[in-house]
Amino acid sequence: MQHYDDTYIDMTSDCNSKMSLKNTVRKQYQSIVNEAAIVKVRDLKQPKEGWIATVRNALGMSLADLGNRVNKTRSTVSSIERSEKNGRATIQSMNTLAEGMGCKFVYAIIPVDTNIEEVMVKRARNKAKALVTEASTHMALEKQSLSAEAIEGEIKRITGDLLAGINSDFWKD
Repeated sequence: MQHYDDTYIDMTSDCNSKMSLKNTVRKQYQSIVNEAAIVKVRDLKQPKEGWIATVRNALGMSLADLGNRVNKTRSTVSSIERSEKNGRATIQSMNTLAEGMGCKFVYAIIPVDTNIEEVMVKRARNKAKALVTEASTHMALEKQSLSAEAIEGEIKRITGDLLAGINSDFWKD
């Protein structure tokens, strides 16, 4: 009888240890999801498993459970998870699975490093620099080159002009 009790205790301990590991892993997934909810979108990194799998695991939801909630098979949910990791999931499928997990799918296009105005200033400056460089090359051939200060002044002036009168040529190279 004692042997049975020891075995029972060992099995319970093993089961508790598995549950503890499962809970620890779930907490890690939850941390990823919670961090995503509070950080700036610009700093957001896609988890290596993708958002669907990460959120699903954070919720302790199986593929079959999620499939049942959105009227899809386990296999279809798994396929969508793989598609997300490969950058091929549709917005519709992401939205459907997010709703099935009681979440909201968010889609955005944002400037990489700065704000949208800085993207435009950078574009105008690059375009102005190309124009001034081309003109400076021709002037140098005629021995009429500008000083570095004059070149920078022209770049600033043309940048301002381009930003003030953005037209259809603005994004053409």
